[in-house]
Amino acid sequence: MSQTVDRALGILPLLAQGPADLGQVADRLGVHKSTALRLLRTLHEHGMVYRQSDQRYRLGARLIALAQEAMENLDIREIAHPHLVRLNEQVGHTVHLAVHEEDEVLYIDKVESRYPVRMYSRIGKPVALTVAAVAKLLLADLTETERHVLADELDYPLYTARSTPNAAAFLKELATVREQGWATDLGGHEESINCVAAPIRGADGRVVAAMSVSAPNVVVTADQLLTLLPLVRRTADEISGEYSGRTPAKGPA
Repeated sequence: MSQTVDRALGILPLLAQGPADLGQVADRLGVHKSTALRLLRTLHEHGMVYRQSDQRYRLGARLIALAQEAMENLDIREIAHPHLVRLNEQVGHTVHLAVHEEDEVLYIDKVESRYPVRMYSRIGKPVALTVAAVAKLLLADLTETERHVLADELDYPLYTARSTPNAAAFLKELATVREQGWATDLGGHEESINCVAAPIRGADGRVVAAMSVSAPNVVVTADQLLTLLPLVRRTADEISGEYSGRTPAKGPA
């Protein structure tokens, strides 16, 4: 039975590359055509594959619907939270998780710093789009057209001397973030607060959330905070792997 299941599952990656005929399926599995046909018929009965008029098979609508439903029901906060807690235990600084919803980037999770000087951010609060590191990551993942439209629509408040001053500077910053795969806010929103952030990606490679580590200058300097970037990126990659199903969940630390 396990061999039959294994063979049936082996058909799906093949069809994900495009329609295939019976002979191609049999060759991929290394089985006789009659065996491949039995597997395809079973998958067809369950809506996992569909036989076209040209007798080739493709992935079925039922499989695609199940995948979509599974993605919609994934809770990125639930998946990410244990990782955020572990990171906070390692570095001691405030850790945030943010998502892009409609026209805002919102904090959806926060693990407080163990130091007495803390940030005023809170779960559910929108972030400053033009300066926040998590916002830069989420907005950098938009298409070029979407980025330009957004940049033209935004206001550019000068929170500090390091704030992004205009649309041209914002687009340049997003291009840099998109290329390097991480972002910072070094005193752009609050003069005394620095932040490093990394993206969390779904199975399709798109950015679904962003996480960050933030700390005030009185605790660590900007240069000291930047040394944590590899650890922040590794944590984001671990969350991405679990969220997309590439890697299993880790047990308690």
